[in-house]
Amino acid sequence: MKVSIITISFNAMVTIEKTLLSVANQSYENIEHIIVDGNSKDNTIDICKSYSHISKILSEPDKGVYDAFNKGIKLATGDVIGFLNADDTFYNENSIQDIVDAFSNNEADIVYGNLDYVNEESKVIRNWISKPYEKGLVKKAWMPAHPSFYCKKEVYERLGGYNDSFKIAGDFELCLRFLEINNIPSFYLNKKVVKMLVGGISNSGLKSKLTIFKEELRAFKINNISVNPVLFFFYKLKKVKQFF
Repeated sequence: MKVSIITISFNAMVTIEKTLLSVANQSYENIEHIIVDGNSKDNTIDICKSYSHISKILSEPDKGVYDAFNKGIKLATGDVIGFLNADDTFYNENSIQDIVDAFSNNEADIVYGNLDYVNEESKVIRNWISKPYEKGLVKKAWMPAHPSFYCKKEVYERLGGYNDSFKIAGDFELCLRFLEINNIPSFYLNKKVVKMLVGGISNSGLKSKLTIFKEELRAFKINNISVNPVLFFFYKLKKVKQFF
């Protein structure tokens, strides 16, 4: 099984080397690592070019995170596609092997796991512990941790990629479409897969939280799923316990 790992970046020279090393040091060998860069003005691309394991580098302006994700999907030739952003790392050197084993041992087109949110000193700030998917969970504000989300390429080819009209909640809309609407078979790998650096657009304060909430409600609307906004907001509040 060939695994395509897509790293999107923009002016990421401070953090991207850890990400590249994390991929290069994986015990699983059949990996295609693709860099989709938003036309960085720093030394990001020079750093990427110094790593021989990288299969493809695309650097050009984009329309946002989800446009960059879609570019990576189009470039990918692997059986399975996952994303590791330019300030994240794999949990350990066996993370991709664990994901491949999960695909091989289960009848699943999607595999997802757990992750740690860490700060710049690598201290764990939040544990994101997921669970097996059941019908209706997305309506309860549940979704898999996107950096741990691996999906067969043929599913993207059949159902489409990310809706790039979203600024923050495009991964939520995709999970809603793949899992809740189309019932794509999934498997929950109860292992930590990624260390995700805190910060970023989805974790940058109250304004971003409000934007996410509005976009998630729009995701339900465009997919013709009715949801009670007050009840949905209540479910989102319950997720605070993940920080403890």
